[in-house]
Amino acid sequence: MSILEYNGAAIIGMSGKNCVAIASDNRLGISYQTVAMDFQKIFQMNDSLMVGLAGLASDVQTLDQLLRFRMNLYELREERQMTPKVFTNLLSTMLYEKRFGPYFCEPVIAGLDEAGKPFLSTMDLIGAQAAAKDFVVAGTCDGNLYGMCETLYKPDMEEEELFETIAQALLASVDRDALSGWGGVVHVITEKGIVSRELKGRQD
Repeated sequence: MSILEYNGAAIIGMSGKNCVAIASDNRLGISYQTVAMDFQKIFQMNDSLMVGLAGLASDVQTLDQLLRFRMNLYELREERQMTPKVFTNLLSTMLYEKRFGPYFCEPVIAGLDEAGKPFLSTMDLIGAQAAAKDFVVAGTCDGNLYGMCETLYKPDMEEEELFETIAQALLASVDRDALSGWGGVVHVITEKGIVSRELKGRQD
């Protein structure tokens, strides 16, 4: 088993019309043993930017704290909020700096840029970026997630339709993966703010 699969995770980022959504499951496990059903994998960086971290739980929490520290430094120095593109480059650089002893995390970045357009990006554990216009996925059931997203996604969805699509894609995918699931959470980012909703999933 890969160390990236040790705790289990499922994360999706998906774009809509002037909005973007990011969703994750809630499970924290040790291989096939479930430890907790309320483990946070998505973190808010500012009013229009969130990052999901799939991988080893200790590295997820370490990276969250490091990113907050680096973002606070940036905002103090630059006196403005970090854009999703700048944040992606910062995270990519941080991961590449540790390439010989990497953080075992695969990030998913979702946010709105300065023009209010959706921004989606993901990368591997040493920071190799892959941007997308429609959706990005990470975690132990990425094959399932790709299949469901390709089936359900359509361009320019409004907020409610985007929420419904990403929620159904997540729940259907984790039902077929023993390492993720136990409910989930969806965050929809719009110019008005962030709307978060809990999902109930199968508990078996």
